[in-house]
Amino acid sequence: MKKIIALSLLLAGAFSLHAKIVTATVEYKSGDATLEGYLAYDDAVSGKRPGVLVVHQWMGLTDYEKHRAEQLAALGYVAFCADIYGKGVRPADTKAASAEATKYKTDRGLLRQRVNAGLDTLKKNEFVDTARVGAVGYCFGGTTVIELARSGADIQGIVSFHGGLDSPTPADGKNIKCKVLVCHGADDPYVKADDLAAFEKEMRDAKVDWTLIKFGGAVHAFTQPMAGNDNSKGAAYNEKADRRSWAAMKMFFAGIFN
Repeated sequence: MKKIIALSLLLAGAFSLHAKIVTATVEYKSGDATLEGYLAYDDAVSGKRPGVLVVHQWMGLTDYEKHRAEQLAALGYVAFCADIYGKGVRPADTKAASAEATKYKTDRGLLRQRVNAGLDTLKKNEFVDTARVGAVGYCFGGTTVIELARSGADIQGIVSFHGGLDSPTPADGKNIKCKVLVCHGADDPYVKADDLAAFEKEMRDAKVDWTLIKFGGAVHAFTQPMAGNDNSKGAAYNEKADRRSWAAMKMFFAGIFN
């Protein structure tokens, strides 16, 4: 028995040494635009597995989203960070970020085109089970994954973390085929009460399978440490809301992928 246990521990150690998160930069296209995303997966997982698209906040694709993709890969998913802005378009400051984000928020058709290009790239990955695909997004990315759902994308679920919830074309809610989870800061000053009410009405009218979780004491950007910790600025990190919303996401994906 001791020999068997020792052998098991040896094999387990060898397995853990072999397992690693593989990452790669992936260039892809959306119309004439060249985009540059980021792929992450665990090479210890065999066969096809669920895929999760990750959409960045208004500063574009940064190390923050790449880290989230690696966390998702560690959970056994193939994660792919979409690049909405385009290769080399990485705002240097919040003024530039606002201008870039506004370009897509005011042209939801273009936004949907860009995010669907990322989804298509994820689905083409050899390790992805295309019958089990979801998407997550942060701030601007949260808005984007809701637009992905509104576009009628063939996915199983989306998770918006502190995303904008306005409904420019409420009738598009009828196109949503997937489950929706919204993780929202209860004190987020950037999501107006009218927008929140309109979003809830859109979901109800379209009979979407949706869940809205409000995190008390949390403002905008509550999952992002780089936002600082001063709630009075309207955007700040909240460790509890970050941890609890991630747990909610894990439970959500476990439910739709199994």
